[in-house]
Amino acid sequence: MIQTIAFYLFAALTIASAAATILSRNPVHAVLFLILAFFNAAGLMVLTGAEFIAMLLVIVYVGAVAVLFLFVVMMLDIDFAELRAGFVKNFPLGLLVAVVLLAEMVLGIGAYKSGGLVLGTADGTNAAPAGTTNIEAIGALMYSRYLFLFEAAGLILLVAMIGAIVLTHRQRGDTRGQKISKQIARRPDEATVNVKPEVGKGVQL
Repeated sequence: MIQTIAFYLFAALTIASAAATILSRNPVHAVLFLILAFFNAAGLMVLTGAEFIAMLLVIVYVGAVAVLFLFVVMMLDIDFAELRAGFVKNFPLGLLVAVVLLAEMVLGIGAYKSGGLVLGTADGTNAAPAGTTNIEAIGALMYSRYLFLFEAAGLILLVAMIGAIVLTHRQRGDTRGQKISKQIARRPDEATVNVKPEVGKGVQL
């Protein structure tokens, strides 16, 4: 009984937060609703016994992707009036995409009701031993049968990281060199200036 209640609760919250992500006019609120959707989706994965997928949703999507979205949105100087104008301008294109997606969903549901695809029957040779958790089974398979592919993926990510560092780390000749001894010897009264700006006028640099 408690599993059924938890399933309907997580499912309802996931659908509601996903709808709020799309319909929210504030980008920051949209990202926060997206994080809520990820958490509830992780709860659904735990209920189905896929705790590894649940951890990936929380660690990767909430801990990295959604937080990165949040930082980018908060750092950008977003003009909400321009966003609304762009919404009206791109409304026909968005409506066309929505119609295409709706047609694909109807086609997919019709294909599902007409009968599933005939797949091969599992022979049980790769089945996890009894009493093995989902994470242990995935780890044993990843570090045994797919070890080479796993290490190759890590090597590709390492090369991509090194390439990004090399491309962004460039020597510039138009900047002054940093003199640490001069910075340390500088007195506080020479480095800072106390000002009292008027309300609404900001600070003049």
